[in-house]
Amino acid sequence: MAAAASRAPFRVVALAVFVVGIVMPAAAVAQAPAPAPVSDGTSIDQGIAYILMLVALVLTYLIHPLDASSPYKLF
Repeated sequence: MAAAASRAPFRVVALAVFVVGIVMPAAAVAQAPAPAPVSDGTSIDQGIAYILMLVALVLTYLIHPLDASSPYKLF
């Protein structure tokens, strides 16, 4: 009797795995495919803005040592 009691949880787990193994792939097939990505130019504009900000930062650090009131000599 103890052997039958110890197999009961195993049977429940095995049945749950079997059901999930059959139901989950069927549910995944029923979903509609994702739409193709559409570029509206926002990411391109954002990339250009990042490049311009980087150029402005580099120019700021290159021009700043040329300031006559600055006691620091970086170059």
